[in-house]
Amino acid sequence: MFAIVLFCFFLQQIAGAQVKETRRLLIVNDLGINSSPGFAEIDQAIFASLQKSSYQIELYDEDLEVTLFPDEDYRRRFREEFIRRYSNRKPDVIIAAGSGSFEFLSELGENFLRDTPIIFCAIVGQIPDGVMPNAHFTGVLGKLHPAETLSSALRLLPGTKHVVVVGGMGRFDNKFETVARESFQAYKSKLEFTYLFDLTMPALLDRLKQLPSDTIVYHTAITQDAAGSRFIDSTQAVPLVVSAANAPVFVMDDVDFRPGTVGGDLVNWADDGRIAAEMAVRVLNGEKPDDIPIVTSKGTYMFDWRALRRWGLKESDLPPGSIVLNRPATLWENYKRYILAGLLSLLAQTLIIIALLLQRAKRKRAETSLRESEQRFRLVANSAPVMIWMSGPDKLCTFFNECWLDFTGRPFENELGNGWASGVHPKDLERCLEVYSRAFDARDNFEMEYRLRRHDGQYRWVNDVGVPRFGADGGFQGYIGSAIDVTDRKRSEEALLDMSGRLIKAHEEERARIALELHDDLSQRMALLHIGLDEFEQETHGLSANARLRLHDIARIATEVSSDIHELSHELHPSKLDSLGLVAAIGGFCREFSRQHGLQIQFVHHHVDEVISKEVTLCLFRIVQEALRNVVKHSGSGKAEVELSGHSDRMDLSVSDTGVGFDPKNTTGLAGIGLISMRERLRLVGGHLSVESQPSHGTRIRVRVPLTIGSEQAGREHKEHGAEREDHASGVWGLA
Repeated sequence: MFAIVLFCFFLQQIAGAQVKETRRLLIVNDLGINSSPGFAEIDQAIFASLQKSSYQIELYDEDLEVTLFPDEDYRRRFREEFIRRYSNRKPDVIIAAGSGSFEFLSELGENFLRDTPIIFCAIVGQIPDGVMPNAHFTGVLGKLHPAETLSSALRLLPGTKHVVVVGGMGRFDNKFETVARESFQAYKSKLEFTYLFDLTMPALLDRLKQLPSDTIVYHTAITQDAAGSRFIDSTQAVPLVVSAANAPVFVMDDVDFRPGTVGGDLVNWADDGRIAAEMAVRVLNGEKPDDIPIVTSKGTYMFDWRALRRWGLKESDLPPGSIVLNRPATLWENYKRYILAGLLSLLAQTLIIIALLLQRAKRKRAETSLRESEQRFRLVANSAPVMIWMSGPDKLCTFFNECWLDFTGRPFENELGNGWASGVHPKDLERCLEVYSRAFDARDNFEMEYRLRRHDGQYRWVNDVGVPRFGADGGFQGYIGSAIDVTDRKRSEEALLDMSGRLIKAHEEERARIALELHDDLSQRMALLHIGLDEFEQETHGLSANARLRLHDIARIATEVSSDIHELSHELHPSKLDSLGLVAAIGGFCREFSRQHGLQIQFVHHHVDEVISKEVTLCLFRIVQEALRNVVKHSGSGKAEVELSGHSDRMDLSVSDTGVGFDPKNTTGLAGIGLISMRERLRLVGGHLSVESQPSHGTRIRVRVPLTIGSEQAGREHKEHGAEREDHASGVWGLA
């Protein structure tokens, strides 16, 4: 029995090893596989499909290179050589890949093509009537989908107003550009189209760098530009367009679907080649081309995940059935083979052995991954234009990148541990270490500025930001941070702040001067005018009643003008502030402001020293003025409270209302002039301000001013409270 089975097996092997019948198949391409990845895909797909046939295929391949040799003389000589080459070696089937190849075959004449079936693919548009009237052909029409791609682009970017269509001037480019123009006709009334087909490549790239923000780019084909320079469209032209364009780039086919392009409804040339090869096999098997219907290629919506992320496009807006490529693989996709192998091992080994093997494999992968991760990190860190450092869980630094070492000019070994601290300015070292240690103990982010000695011995201000590192198990592993030189920025800020202080001081001096002139000059003149009118009224007994009444009205108006001048003088520079002090001045202003605007103001003060510097006094008074004006303008409240508290080293001021309030998280970030003025005044005296508010729960501002503060300390407190000031730079209190 065994001998019989063995004999049958060898008989089957011998039968399978018999030589197949040979068939000749010729492929004619528009472009060579070296100059067109698209036609290379078609060739590969045809070759793979032909392997499934029952024949021994004798395959020939001819490239027309229509973009390199478009002239008629070349075509004539190529046609003569082509006929000579295949006259005695006639193909059983010819596959024409591209419109140029199909037209070339139609020019060969009936004698050469008589009874030779032709299968075409990669032909854009329809086959003209009258081409090859007596030939036997069928194939795949390559249908492009510019309109569908534009429709999907508008779903992703509904604010689009401009569409820039780019293309070339080569013979191969014209068909793609024509299809695009015809497809976009329906959108001409909705969008502005710009067709950039007749430019040199440098000029085209310059145009693409300056597109409006509401623009998309649609790429057709560029095999030749206006200067006659030739390009491989997918591998040369498309990357140039993507790198230059400041707008999303959509393409026509899967070959142009390169990194950086968004994608679109794309035709798959390899799929067209596979279908054409299957038709050729059917013809070799005896079917007639006339009995095989011509089919149209189908597009597939394909998009690049990284391009979607770059332009902020949502996957939920993609057409149904879209394919998203280059999405980061999930854990299952990366390690599913290992997981399945582990599960199969569970069936063959004991639980203990499996646990040991898995633990060992996991440790090795972790070690390998850790080494690779460290290598990648060091490569990226040393290439970064900022100073990068890293510390372990013991607060000691373990890594500094080359940018840091170039800045300090010190060897790597000297910076490790706490060695880096020797480069910090002595006046900043204590504060720097305190911020670092406090954040380290709290496992919290930190940001600080300090002076660091550069390689030339000069101290430069750097901004250092650190964030904690945690392992996969949640364990604390230390910190990683980056530092940048901000010396020039700080100098600019200091110059701006100094100018702001000078403007405020000049403003107050001018207000005081005008107030003094109003009080000492114009107010006195108005008093004399009023006295003169009173005396005149008493001496003119012969006037009529109407004249006396008119004279009395003039005297009343003079009194009102004198009172208004007095109030304006007090508003510009309250004399009570200099003569009676801060409490009396604020109290008087609250009473007068309440009388003018009908606002109930409760003024409370505690332990306010009579001897306060002029700068602090004026600053607090102006803040009360500005804050109460904001209450009237924006809060809608009829009540306000002003509280002034004195301490041994500072003054605290609070102004609150029970009005509409606001949500600080939902503000636009626009600070009002009033709030900016408050902060600038406080900066000059080393104080700071915070704003507390909630919708329907009113608003409160809190002010703290030190009574004795040096210029260096004032600058430091200004820096420490800078972030807080930015957080409250908008809202009801900032709209004055």
